[in-house]
Amino acid sequence: MKRILLFILFLIFSTNIFSQNFPQQAKLIEDFIPKGWKVINHVQGDLNKDGLDDHVVIIEDTDPRNVKININLGSDKLNLNPRIILVFFKNKNQGYTLAAKNNSNFIPTENSEESPCLEDPLLETGGIFVEKGLLKISFNYWFSCGSWYVNNVDYIFRFQNSRFELIGFDHSEFHRATGEKSSTSINFSTKKKSETTGESMSDDHPDKKKTVWSSIKPKKIYDLQDMVDEDYFEILDIKRN
Repeated sequence: MKRILLFILFLIFSTNIFSQNFPQQAKLIEDFIPKGWKVINHVQGDLNKDGLDDHVVIIEDTDPRNVKININLGSDKLNLNPRIILVFFKNKNQGYTLAAKNNSNFIPTENSEESPCLEDPLLETGGIFVEKGLLKISFNYWFSCGSWYVNNVDYIFRFQNSRFELIGFDHSEFHRATGEKSSTSINFSTKKKSETTGESMSDDHPDKKKTVWSSIKPKKIYDLQDMVDEDYFEILDIKRN
C-alpha cells in the first residue's frame, strides 16, 4: 500500500522554491502581505503562552500566468499559484512580529499540473488550526479520478527553542472502494510511533484492527520554516525508487 501511496504523492509535489521579502515587524497583518497576493486561510490563538492571540495565515499568489488550461481529466483550469504560510506573534505594545514563514512549497497549490484530478488539499480541512497552544497544519488528498485512495496528513508544531518544532505527525489512508484504512501516528516528544492496520470503514468487510507501537530515532528536528515535501517521505520512512 505504501508503494501505491508513494506513486500518488510523487505526482503531486513540485520542487520549485520561490522567495518573497517580508518585513520582520508591522502594525497590521495586511502590511505583511506582498502585492498581488491574497489571504486564503486565517486563524488565531496564543502560540507562545503570553496571553495574546497570535495569527497564522496562508497566502496565495494571484498571478494569472500561473493558471493553466487543462486538456486532461479534472478541472478545466489549474490554479498553480504558490502558497506561503506565515506565523505572527502579537506584540504587547502594538503590531505584530513575523515569527515563522515557509515559502518552500510545503503548502500545496490548489491544483497540480501532474495530477489534475487532485482536489485542493486545503479544501476539506481548512489547512490550519490553533488548538491548546499548538499549530496544526492539515492536508487532505482526494482524487476525483485516477485513484481510489484518500490520504490525510496532520503536522503538529509547538513553539519551543525559539522555533516551531514538529512534535506530532498523524497520517491515514483510506480506500473508497474496499473501505480499508490504515494509519500512523508519531509523537516526536516521546519518540513513539503507532501503526494501525486492518481497519475497515465498510460494513461488508470485518474490522481486523491491529496497532503496533515502536520507538523511533528521528533523523532531525523538523522546523516549520524548513519543512519541504520530501520530509513527508522521510518521516514515514518511505524509500523513493
